Amino acid sequence: MIEFKNVIKDYGKSIALNYFSLSIEQPGIYCLLGRNGAGKTTFLKTLSGHINTTSGDIYVNGRAVSTLAMPEDVHFIESNASQFNMKLADLFRAADDLNPLFDYGFALRNAERFKLDLKKRYNQLSFGMKTMVNTLLGLSSGKEILVLDEPVMGFDPVMRRTFYELLQESCTERPKIVIVSTHLIDEMAQVAEKLIIINKGELVLYTDMNDIDEKAYCVTGPADSVRKATEGLRIIGETKAGGFLSQYVYDNRITGSDKYAVSALGLQDFFIGLVGDGKEENIR
Repeated sequence: MIEFKNVIKDYGKSIALNYFSLSIEQPGIYCLLGRNGAGKTTFLKTLSGHINTTSGDIYVNGRAVSTLAMPEDVHFIESNASQFNMKLADLFRAADDLNPLFDYGFALRNAERFKLDLKKRYNQLSFGMKTMVNTLLGLSSGKEILVLDEPVMGFDPVMRRTFYELLQESCTERPKIVIVSTHLIDEMAQVAEKLIIINKGELVLYTDMNDIDEKAYCVTGPADSVRKATEGLRIIGETKAGGFLSQYVYDNRITGSDKYAVSALGLQDFFIGLVGDGKEENIR
């Protein structure tokens, strides 16, 4: 279990987390979204004990987290993390020797799946392959909480698709909390079960992905008809083209008619509508 209680992280010139509170209790894949500078990386680093908070408390499985008490249950993988410049075979073996929970078989199976040359040294790999090695080490770690910061940077489309499959397989074999910070929003939407959105250091949204599927949609048609149809609903954005209007809605779904159309709203458009253009309204 993860619990943030009124956490503030003040860097002096900016506040990265502002009275941030959040509880995560169930295993699953959590998608973490936010604009650049929103506080995502600070959230991940305070959770893993890499940096201290200015005030407030963080608990992992009931134990307080700090740089002096880094949580043993959390494995944090940064996008630019590095490893010892060893042959990959030796690197996986060392991880297995040091960590009794390490799933050596899982690591080797998926190293082959991603065509990693175990005879190569870490520094001989491309950026994308280094990222994959780091990710495999994390997924094989046996930790209850896995935190991934931009895990598919440097991946081609085929690698990204295989990675998402791997992520789901790992969580099925060993249920865990996986928090993934990413800018590839619509791709992550295909595998995520929960959504966390941070904006300006504050929690804007924490919900089930099914809630987005049910309540986020677009209404398009003549402007007057659309405004009449969406009156009283929560509008998070809109676009105009001539006399036509598209409004992005996050509320109870309405049905279409011969005067306007109702269509699905992708996660990326939902995210942009929610945090773009200065919108700061918290949604619960």
